[in-house]
Amino acid sequence: MRNFLLLLLFAFGTTTCSVSYQFNGASINYQETPNIDIRDFQNQALLVYPPLIQKLNEGVKDMFTRRTKLKFTTINPSMELEGEIVRYDLTPLAVQENNLASQTRLTMAVKFRFRNNKRTGQDKDETISAYRDFSSSLSLDSVQDQLIEELIKDIVDQIFNATMSNW
Repeated sequence: MRNFLLLLLFAFGTTTCSVSYQFNGASINYQETPNIDIRDFQNQALLVYPPLIQKLNEGVKDMFTRRTKLKFTTINPSMELEGEIVRYDLTPLAVQENNLASQTRLTMAVKFRFRNNKRTGQDKDETISAYRDFSSSLSLDSVQDQLIEELIKDIVDQIFNATMSNW
């Protein structure tokens, strides 16, 4: 009889309670903020690599598609995201005795503006950056595609976490 009561209590407890876990870091009230307008980011960096801006825009939209249930809209959005690449450049590192650098750093910085039209206290205006180092014996052309994939993934993750997570 005691086991039956425990089983009944357990069954009742699991049907009346629900626990919700989110493993993607997003903290979104979809009833309050069901949609977002993600405007194409622009490139304002001095060094221009044509595929960079398209890959960034695709990466941002893909992240929000995969990790949220937000609908994209341009009409009266509950949230808005826009920005621009403000830095994309090379810096020599680790100068050797022959005054040549053994490493080069590729840095990318993105300034973004996030507006929550339902909760203005969650608005953000930030610049985030990421970098990758590579051997100076390699040309930028030979490593650029791989490096920008890594940089964009890092930056898109930072944008998503800054805008969709309430820590």
